[in-house]
Amino acid sequence: MKLLPLLSLFPVCIFASTNPDLAWNSDDSPNPQDLHLTTMSVGAYNLPALPYAYNALEPSISGQIMELHHGKHHQAYVTNLNNALKTYASATSSNDIAGQIALQSAIKFNGGGHINHSLFWENLTPASSPDAKPESAPTLMAEVAKTWGSLEGFQAAITKTLLGLQGSGWGWLVKDSQGLRIVTTKDQDPVVGGEVPIFGIDMWEHAYYLQYLNGKAAYIDNIWNVINWKTAEARFIGTREDAFKILRASI
Repeated sequence: MKLLPLLSLFPVCIFASTNPDLAWNSDDSPNPQDLHLTTMSVGAYNLPALPYAYNALEPSISGQIMELHHGKHHQAYVTNLNNALKTYASATSSNDIAGQIALQSAIKFNGGGHINHSLFWENLTPASSPDAKPESAPTLMAEVAKTWGSLEGFQAAITKTLLGLQGSGWGWLVKDSQGLRIVTTKDQDPVVGGEVPIFGIDMWEHAYYLQYLNGKAAYIDNIWNVINWKTAEARFIGTREDAFKILRASI
């Protein structure tokens, strides 16, 4: 994955437009001809608060896992992203090309980790919530049935994809110009380009191992109980920028 599309998700930190008529649109990557690197101050990203308690997703996801996953793992991505962006801005202002190149992997990994987890927390909800019922996503359910025949057909398809994922990564339901698709991303690579992430499932071991050990299939089976279908519906009928609004709120 190229760095530029990922950096387009962090526009206030790195880029300023040379074109006064250019408005940032997260549906598209910035045009390099319309951008110049600047010494503007670097904004700091913050760990977004969860919309529920750490133990609210039990028994599907334990409170211990949620506390470690959110408070330790996600916080580390945010801290490391802020450090990398600050150093990148310094390298840019000093015209240190080698330094900028050296930081690309850190921005990609930690920026992706912040993006993915920010989306992930919002696409979960307590099983007792009305939002956890597929009926709260009628428009999305109709498209799912059109694409996979039924919700059960979709769940079987994405489960097969997730269990086939080698190493660490994510499985996503995304919307593009052709409709719905199941995609995977490696490590902390986020969904970039024109696709809208409807919801994601974290397949890193830190998301399930303390509770499920190596039982990935059981983790996937149980996560369906806490999917926030209302949020999925909103992302499906909205735009890519709507899906990523939590990132704007975290700075």
